[in-house]
Amino acid sequence: MASPNLSIAVSLPSADQVNKAAPAAADKDAALRKSAAEFESVFIAEMLSHAGFDKALSENSGFGGEAFSRMLVESYAEEITNNGGFGLADQIYQQLKGRSS
Repeated sequence: MASPNLSIAVSLPSADQVNKAAPAAADKDAALRKSAAEFESVFIAEMLSHAGFDKALSENSGFGGEAFSRMLVESYAEEITNNGGFGLADQIYQQLKGRSS
């Protein structure tokens, strides 16, 4: 019994395609890290606000203190995140990276 001659076409990416895909993957990775850090920053700001930190900052601060206390809380939250935060951003990043692979 003669077996049929089957040919399989394999399409390998060219060097140009590989070089173009590498920055796209790096951009995606950077976007995932940024999104995770932004989420942690918002989460920390909400925690600080619910703990009354914004009210404590605006106490005896005069007119406009309440308006700027929220922005100050958000700034503190960003600094906490930029200095390592709670590790939440890393966990979120790992989860998002696992889903995108």
